[in-house]
Amino acid sequence: ATRVLHLAPPPGGGGQDPRTQALLQVLRRRSSVQSLVYGSTSGVYGDCQGEVVTEGRALNAATARAQRRIDAEQRIRHFGRAAKVPVNILRIPGIYAPDREGGTPRERLLKGTPVLQASDDVYTNHIHADDLARACLAALWRGRPGRVYNVNDDTCLKMGDYFDMAADLYGLPRPPRVPRDTATAQLPLMLLSFMNESRRMDNTRLKAELRVALRYATVAQGLRVMPA
Repeated sequence: ATRVLHLAPPPGGGGQDPRTQALLQVLRRRSSVQSLVYGSTSGVYGDCQGEVVTEGRALNAATARAQRRIDAEQRIRHFGRAAKVPVNILRIPGIYAPDREGGTPRERLLKGTPVLQASDDVYTNHIHADDLARACLAALWRGRPGRVYNVNDDTCLKMGDYFDMAADLYGLPRPPRVPRDTATAQLPLMLLSFMNESRRMDNTRLKAELRVALRYATVAQGLRVMPA
């Protein structure tokens, strides 16, 4: 392979990513690699208290799975410098698509899973799977060496408002709103971890450098074309 797209997530447990480590061991033995793109997560930023987040923001991962992603990012960067291979890191938020398991809010809405009340709510970020795929290809061919790119759409919504909008589009009841202390007792830890982090990701670099024109600039546009 001359251009490598690495989207495998780290396995659970530990603070390192052995999958990335194994891939890089193989790539070090080859001289044909012209570019390497790694799909990371926006979770590496941690809780930004609703602030706008650019790629230059210091990382502050609060979960073990995000810390494993930081380990992978660091290994990718080191490989790029040592092997003189152009590498890019894509920081990806919530991916949605009709053919992706759990790829729309519909299932959660049907379960009546609560969301946070407005005073406790957090900003959430999204990208349609089709736009993510286009960003991956653009990075393979047009990414600047060593660059990090936020790969998110233009949506600026808090999580509860996102589910309210989806409910209205699907013709379903809006989810109940609960205070944070109630949510802590009711919801699984994985879901709570997303509710503990708030940020608004800036995608200027995605558009200006990778020249990606989003097909679904907002989740409202993306959800409207999905089957009910």
